[in-house]
Amino acid sequence: EVQLVESGGGSVQAGGSLRLSCAASGFTFDDYAMAWFRQAPGKEREGVSCIRSSDGSQYYLESVAGRFTMSSDNAKNTVYLQMNSLKPEDTAVYYCAVDRPLRCGDQYMVQGYDYYGQGTQVTVSS
Repeated sequence: EVQLVESGGGSVQAGGSLRLSCAASGFTFDDYAMAWFRQAPGKEREGVSCIRSSDGSQYYLESVAGRFTMSSDNAKNTVYLQMNSLKPEDTAVYYCAVDRPLRCGDQYMVQGYDYYGQGTQVTVSS
């Protein structure tokens, strides 16, 4: 059974930083694509970033590129999202997700992934 457990959310002021973590289990960790999605109140879910295990290639939503960095630690079966220079519009519930190895890119961020965690709240105040 695939399990994804996020942590690290919280409340920060604009310009601050947070680091999200996602502990994964129930599948071959180094043989999948991992991603972060977010959903703000009243808005649709959007793909924030993803990483492809086969070659380490990454994708970032344009509005977070240069501010957010996704990384993975296969030894710990954990992925991270380092979020810097946070803005109030980054406020959302952030979800970790996993899917087949090649599903990392803008089209897949729109389509969504097969498995999601329970989410962690990120609130950025102005």
